[in-house]
Amino acid sequence: MNKLLITGASGFLGWHLCQLAQTQWQVYGITHSKAININNINLIQSNLTDEQALKTLFQEIQPDVVIHAAAQSQPNFCQQYPELSHQINVTVSLLIANFCAELNIPCVFTSTDLVFNGLNAPYRETDPVSPVSYYGEQKVLAEQGMLERYPRTAICRMPLMFGNVPSHATSFIQPFIQALKDGKELKLFVDEFRTPVSGTTAAKGLLLALETTQGILHLGGKERISRYEFGKLMAEILELPADLIKPCSQAEIKMSAPRPPDVSLESSKAFNLGYQPLSIREELQLLNR
Repeated sequence: MNKLLITGASGFLGWHLCQLAQTQWQVYGITHSKAININNINLIQSNLTDEQALKTLFQEIQPDVVIHAAAQSQPNFCQQYPELSHQINVTVSLLIANFCAELNIPCVFTSTDLVFNGLNAPYRETDPVSPVSYYGEQKVLAEQGMLERYPRTAICRMPLMFGNVPSHATSFIQPFIQALKDGKELKLFVDEFRTPVSGTTAAKGLLLALETTQGILHLGGKERISRYEFGKLMAEILELPADLIKPCSQAEIKMSAPRPPDVSLESSKAFNLGYQPLSIREELQLLNR
């Protein structure tokens, strides 16, 4: 089997990638802060910001393909610690593009819908980027820098993602579920819209991009939904107390990073390649199994 190197293997998306990819690839997963075990995956704990260590890993593994999913993906953290987050989100990404260029192997990079300002949705791949947060800016710098260094890179802009998780990772819905189970009120935005998909669907999209794509590809879902509408649907399907979910606006919650109102992705390019997200209802129903 050919070798697939996945960075960020202990994260939500990386974990889902490892589950799916192992049937087709010999998977090597790089983790940073967590020593974990994933069946059938060769896991390596390493600091990606150590350039020499990263170069040595590439030389030793000699991967056939790379999916770079490691990131500091919390916008508020990036806003508070711009230099620290720049190192992992930008510097490491450019290094990985260089190493993939040296080996002349396919490279997939996980970017974000937050490269847009949220004022002109839905967004196509050809629309100009306009980030409002440091996190969005860092992802733009990584996208542009990787494509300059290595045009064979596939830049996959990811939407909001949710799903079942192992004990060492989380998606945005786990705190929602816990709050409702604990009988706590949950305030969710009525004025923030996304095109969410499950972690499994997102991982399928990345593996598809590995085989088919160079340049930019949007991997959004087929439905535009607010966080509030999503929460109500989630509560209905998972049989949680929906009356505890209260509507609020972005302006009511003070956060470090500015938030764009609507970064819905137009993903027909990916759909035409064979990317087929389920409906949000269907994805949530799978969580109950």
